[in-house]
Amino acid sequence: MNISYRWLRALAPTITDTPEQLAERLGMLGAPVDELTRVGAELADIVIARVAEVRPHPNADRLRLCMVDAGGNGVLQVVCGATNVQAGGFYPFAPVGASLPGGVVIRKAKLRGEVSEGMLCSARELGLGRDHSGIMELSGEWAPGASFVESLGLDDARLLIDVTANRPDLLSHLGVARELAPGGQADLRLEPFSSGAGDLELVETGHEGETGGVRISIEDAARCPRYTSAVIRGVRVGPSPEWLATRLRTIGLRPINNIVDATNFVLHELGQPLHAFDLERLGGRVVVRQARAGERLRTLDGVERELDEGMLVIADAERPVALAGVMGGEDTEVTDATSDVLLECALFDPRAVRRTARGLGMSTDASYRFERGVDPELQPLALRRVVDLILSVAGGEVVRPGVDVHPGRVERTVVELRPARAERVLGVPVPPEDVSRLLEPIGFAVANGGEKLRVTVPGARPDVTREIDVIEELARRRGYDSFDERLLPLRPSNAPPDGLNTVATAVHQLFRRWGFLEARTAGFAPAREDRVPLLNPLSSEESHLRNDLLSGLLRRLEHNWAHGVRDVRLYEIGTVFLPGEGEMPREEIRVAAVATGARQPQHWSGTREAWDRWDLKALFVELAEVLRLGTVSGGEGAPGAGLLVASEVFSAGGGAAEAGRVRDDVMDAPLWAEPVWAIEARLPEILAPQEVRYRPLPEHPAVERDLALVGDRGLPAEAVEQVIREAAGELLETVRPFDLYEGKGIPEGERSIAWRLRFRHPERTLTDPEVDRAIEAVLGALHQRLNVRRR
Repeated sequence: MNISYRWLRALAPTITDTPEQLAERLGMLGAPVDELTRVGAELADIVIARVAEVRPHPNADRLRLCMVDAGGNGVLQVVCGATNVQAGGFYPFAPVGASLPGGVVIRKAKLRGEVSEGMLCSARELGLGRDHSGIMELSGEWAPGASFVESLGLDDARLLIDVTANRPDLLSHLGVARELAPGGQADLRLEPFSSGAGDLELVETGHEGETGGVRISIEDAARCPRYTSAVIRGVRVGPSPEWLATRLRTIGLRPINNIVDATNFVLHELGQPLHAFDLERLGGRVVVRQARAGERLRTLDGVERELDEGMLVIADAERPVALAGVMGGEDTEVTDATSDVLLECALFDPRAVRRTARGLGMSTDASYRFERGVDPELQPLALRRVVDLILSVAGGEVVRPGVDVHPGRVERTVVELRPARAERVLGVPVPPEDVSRLLEPIGFAVANGGEKLRVTVPGARPDVTREIDVIEELARRRGYDSFDERLLPLRPSNAPPDGLNTVATAVHQLFRRWGFLEARTAGFAPAREDRVPLLNPLSSEESHLRNDLLSGLLRRLEHNWAHGVRDVRLYEIGTVFLPGEGEMPREEIRVAAVATGARQPQHWSGTREAWDRWDLKALFVELAEVLRLGTVSGGEGAPGAGLLVASEVFSAGGGAAEAGRVRDDVMDAPLWAEPVWAIEARLPEILAPQEVRYRPLPEHPAVERDLALVGDRGLPAEAVEQVIREAAGELLETVRPFDLYEGKGIPEGERSIAWRLRFRHPERTLTDPEVDRAIEAVLGALHQRLNVRRR
């Protein structure tokens, strides 16, 4: 059983031992650690890189040339044989001189005549799993050159625990954390997710139940005493967020997609196997029954299997769709096209699962646990847990209520313990209070019954059935040798970020990359009609709550000016308060930034240039991309308190974000101060899904035409570009300006901008008449709509 140290600490924050100390303690508790691996120890040289371009290798059909941005100076060329590398993607990169696990040192090399300056890495090459089918892909946005280990939280340790067949409770992070936490299960907590779904109500029924229009029935209650299920509609199947993918990689699993990864996460967290079906392929019915003669099933591993009579299967109205407790079927697996899923969280008889798995020569993570015994009380918790996680990482809406088909009741085992007998076996006094102190933290309940104690065994411990088993448990918990019972300091755990934290992290990275320093300003502001008043203000000068962030940042900018600081770049992420419909104000999380002074530090090799509106727009465009706000455009209006010059405002997302030059009359600026540029934007609670489409590299040559266009000086180039794109037709591939001219030969009040238009047909070579017709259409539209003519 692979256990992640960071995952353990997330479940039990009171665990403060080092991985080596935990390994020693587990050995004394009867679960020796066979191997301790520092996951990120050999990955210190690995960085995150962005592949800017991918093109074929000129001398090898199976190799490609990748132009890699690894955060250094310039772009590096890397020869790669993997087919999954795409332009714009982020991947782990080993630069020249880097060491990989196993001692391999990356050197500059020439492969089939092309220089390779590093290596894009697979999960197996990094020691993060056995997948070697392609380069390890990283979802989301990352800073090129950032440390791979730090960015993905891979500074972790993996413990390979030798779990005996009688201890199924140790086949989960929760079970191991219960053993190691100083306070036992009282110290455990499940990391919260950001779905906000709350507890899912489960309607308990006998042999049949229904949820989300799916009828669920159990025909063999002896081998399936419990089947809980829920339906989620409208999920978006795709790559998992990196926190989830990293959790799985650190224990040696390969991330698949956010739905499957969520079930695997809960499996390794709680020890309860789960399965997700594509609801559309189920046919509206689920039956737990025995397989019939001649039935076959193609399982998720792509193998078509002939089933023996008596094997327990999950079926719909017509056919088996999964092997109960072993593996799902290929026909109902979750794919990228899946929108609705049915979640299975069931309890199966160990002997039935063992018979199926061995009869078909299979062994899976699910069958391994069911064969040893799963906690019969765990299913509702695990189902609610996976529902919350899926809603958090894949969206959708759960159909309420879920269903708990529960025909077979499993009662807890109660064992009578004689303290006198325990004393004789162990050779030390065992007072009742010691029994409670040692056993209750790991889930046992102890009640005093006179000369005997009644010990109720938790469902996760099917191995404890007799008095001697309880005595052995007392010896194990007391320690076969002495325990160090020092009270160790508490350290907080590393919980996965919610959606808003993910957005904020991306924004932090953006502004830090641009050289901004983070500021923290107070949430109070002077009185104004559009601000929320405080009932008990600390100061008469700040008697209201702020309704924008820029005002506070501008005050900090004035403070810098007063101390002679000329070049200032500040940003802040914080809460603003707006008048609400009731008594309580409406809160928004925003980001704001101010910049003034030089574009870059002064140097003898060049002249000093000040920040201008184009620097602001470049930053604002990047922010709009991070927040998924769409196209940036110019317009009127200003954020918050209307602090910007209306004629110099950029906006995006329908006013959700705006940027521009700060009005001169709102600041007490010294004479030497330069213009102040500002941004303010609302942060979404979760980033909108981003559709990424890939197309093959072009096979046919392009045709380029240059147009020098003369028009009014005040006419935005953006408007000209829009008309060109609309009039040129589908053959236009790119259009960009490359020259600006004002002067001799150009009428007063006008200017000439030269544009380069590139045309290409995806299936054949273009002809000159085709391109000429497109150019004529462009010139006609420009003249008619914008009075722009060819020079």
